[in-house]
Amino acid sequence: GDIAFRFINYVRSVRERQLQQKLKHHQNLSWQEIAESYLEDKFKSLGDSQVVVCDINKEMLKVGKQKAQQLGYLEGLSWVLGNAEELPFDDDKFDVYTIAFGIRNVTRIDLALEEAYRVLKPGGRFLCLEFSHVSNPLLSRLYDLYSFQVIPVLGEVIAGDWKSYQYLVESIRRFPPQEEFKAMIEDAGFLKVDYQNLNLGIVAIHSGFKL
Repeated sequence: GDIAFRFINYVRSVRERQLQQKLKHHQNLSWQEIAESYLEDKFKSLGDSQVVVCDINKEMLKVGKQKAQQLGYLEGLSWVLGNAEELPFDDDKFDVYTIAFGIRNVTRIDLALEEAYRVLKPGGRFLCLEFSHVSNPLLSRLYDLYSFQVIPVLGEVIAGDWKSYQYLVESIRRFPPQEEFKAMIEDAGFLKVDYQNLNLGIVAIHSGFKL
């Protein structure tokens, strides 16, 4: 949901700039015509853009819907129950596919990548935000120490749930390193695959195109 909200904000800001530029280049319009044009475009703040949030967990979707209503994200947003390894969408449907902190939890990462490729239109872009691997050996050891010794303890103290936070750390460590995951994305058919490390590789953004 949070990624969808950010995308909606981005589309709205782009359309707002476009509207301002359009009105700026129509100096001969009356104030009434400017107001009518502005209100008409503001009413369609997302244009033809649509955002689909898909999750296998009904409770996650429920929380996302509640948050969307609280924050006022009602336009151009839909919620679908589905499995990343077998998406309930037609081929060549989306311009962009994003997945954030989710692909490491699927049973078959290769199938999820193949499905991402299938539902994207030719020219569409795949973007994946996920925990990754720190390249610096010293920092990596310190990060491991923090992850295995501190995070589960915090989970127990704050949420009363040691196991979930222990799983979180273990799932991060099992996830393929950047170059290996890059190769998996390429094996799924994507081209111009690249990644950007954030926070020294604790998190990485992977990108690829269906060309």
